[in-house]
Amino acid sequence: MNIVEPYEPIQHHWFFNQQVDSKDSWQPFSSEDSQRLEEAYARGKYDKDEVVVATDGRRYDVKLRERKRYPVYWEQKPTEVRRCSWFHKGSKDMNYTPYTEDLSEFLEDAYMIAVTLDEWKTNLELPTGETVILHNPKLMTQYPISCKDFPPSPTERTQPRTLKRGVENISIEIPEGEPEIVDHLVFMVHGIGPACDIRLRGIVQCVNEFRNASNSLITSHFRPSGDSSIIGRVEYLPVNWHKVLHGETTGVDKDIERITLPSISRLRQFSNDTVLDLFFYNSATYCQTIVDTVASEINRLHSLFLQRHPQFTGHVSLFGHSLGSLILFDLLTNQETSADVTDHELHKDAHVNSDCGSYESLEVALKSHGLEEHLSLLHKEQVDLESLILCSEKDLKDIGIPLGPRKKMMNCVKKWKNSRMGSGRAAKTETNSPSLGMRNPHDPQTPTTSAVDYQHFDVGIGQVSIDYPQLAFHPQAFFAAGSPIGMFLTVRGLKRIDPNYSLPTCKSFYNIFHPFDPVAYRIEPMIVPQDVDLPAMLIPHHKGRKRMHLELKEGLTRVSSDLLGSLRMVWQSISQVPTPALAEGGLSSMTPTDEAEACQVEQEERNVKVGMLNRGRRIDFVLQETPIESFNEYLFAIQSHLCYWESEDTALLVLKEIYKYFQVRNAQL
Repeated sequence: MNIVEPYEPIQHHWFFNQQVDSKDSWQPFSSEDSQRLEEAYARGKYDKDEVVVATDGRRYDVKLRERKRYPVYWEQKPTEVRRCSWFHKGSKDMNYTPYTEDLSEFLEDAYMIAVTLDEWKTNLELPTGETVILHNPKLMTQYPISCKDFPPSPTERTQPRTLKRGVENISIEIPEGEPEIVDHLVFMVHGIGPACDIRLRGIVQCVNEFRNASNSLITSHFRPSGDSSIIGRVEYLPVNWHKVLHGETTGVDKDIERITLPSISRLRQFSNDTVLDLFFYNSATYCQTIVDTVASEINRLHSLFLQRHPQFTGHVSLFGHSLGSLILFDLLTNQETSADVTDHELHKDAHVNSDCGSYESLEVALKSHGLEEHLSLLHKEQVDLESLILCSEKDLKDIGIPLGPRKKMMNCVKKWKNSRMGSGRAAKTETNSPSLGMRNPHDPQTPTTSAVDYQHFDVGIGQVSIDYPQLAFHPQAFFAAGSPIGMFLTVRGLKRIDPNYSLPTCKSFYNIFHPFDPVAYRIEPMIVPQDVDLPAMLIPHHKGRKRMHLELKEGLTRVSSDLLGSLRMVWQSISQVPTPALAEGGLSSMTPTDEAEACQVEQEERNVKVGMLNRGRRIDFVLQETPIESFNEYLFAIQSHLCYWESEDTALLVLKEIYKYFQVRNAQL
């Protein structure tokens, strides 16, 4: 007598759809997120109002009635969400695909009847016209055509699809949920172009990769006990400025397209999308756009993050790749401390209120330059003096202001900006804060390290004169990866950075680079004396020690050096002392000497002062190349510039800086 197993209801798991190579790829939510979605679904099953559930570390919101997943911090099309229980896979498919919720419910009802009545090998015709055969609880198949007779003949059917009931019966990895507590927030700014890595992924995907690596390293290096109540996680948010620069607002892409030659179109398009970003940053008009976009986006994301994490008490850091690091460096060198604000805040506020607060002040300003006839056009667009300062020449052209008056207005705007920045300059130059040590453009003599404020040198050093916005927070640390900061400072006329200089609101600065990165430059040689040869600090491998091929290379180099030294010593001994003396320690005397020299070198490196850009600590940190990269550094040059987003060694360095001070704060509390 066969014992009929009782029917057990299916356990649902929630999935979301994402496009991979223009194909649908269904990914499971974490167990915690899926449970929250299921609980919200049960509560709001008969509720007409929309139910919103935050998922993925509160970076996405799922609207249950719509079955859509919306990103919170960045622009992206919403993706479909499913409450899944049944899955199918073809013979050539890599992964199982969930059925729609209606088909899953249809299959579950049929399965329940088959289990209850113990009746199998029955044909089910799906609403789509396909046929499913339930052979037994472990074997179920689907055919693309309806089967009239059982079994269908080989000529009548194609390869069947395999069916599975329940997520536990398919080979898929359910991701671990993220801790609710966020210890630290990092904003990540990309470099040139829309693609950030060798796989041509955008900033969102690359930051996701970095975040995943960070979460794994926190678990393995900082939270070995698995207790997330002490150590939570670090949140990383992408900052995208390329989209705004190349968007319809600036119109720069259309302008460039009109003058682009038709030959080698793909190469020229690539150049227009990427390389030209360097030239845009050295243009006064577009540099202002880029800096404003980065600062406003960081402040917007920071405000939104605090709204969604009201219990957050941690600090914030900045991470910039390639040109993004230079943008952040220029922004940070022009931040005001609380003392700077106190010195001239009243004057600045009075200037804004008296000149920019109303249409009357705009009217006075235009009348003084004979431009009052264009007031009606500006009033129609609700432009006051403050808005006019933010307008570009293209904006004025679009609202119908003729060329001549338009040029006069832009000249006035430039003067107003300079006068506004002048009040800040006057207050700044009265302070004794150390600077980067810029060369005075009016002094042709050799560069000095006198207290000349870098942020107000807009003539003679290649840095365009723009109005730098202020961030809403003081960063704990600034990480520059694959950065050309050193090169740009040198091109701008800077020979040496004042050792006493530090970023006004950020006291920690790390310059991280791959040894083969063609875009990266060092910082420390601009601070230490020229006669000091200080190699960059080697970043440890995230699994400990150095990579084996580097240890082997150093070992061979050391052996060769020791061998040459030993042979030299032997020759000197033969020519100077009797032969028996060799056995008394002539060769062995080399070993302690070498060790002493090595210790002396290490002691000198520890005693070298590298300025205050990183609290007196080392600034330049170099990654270890992989074994395959060491075979040909030219072949992997481009890849080395794009490697940081998926570099676990880079992520570990960032985490060590973050949690070093995090643990100190916790100990003080």
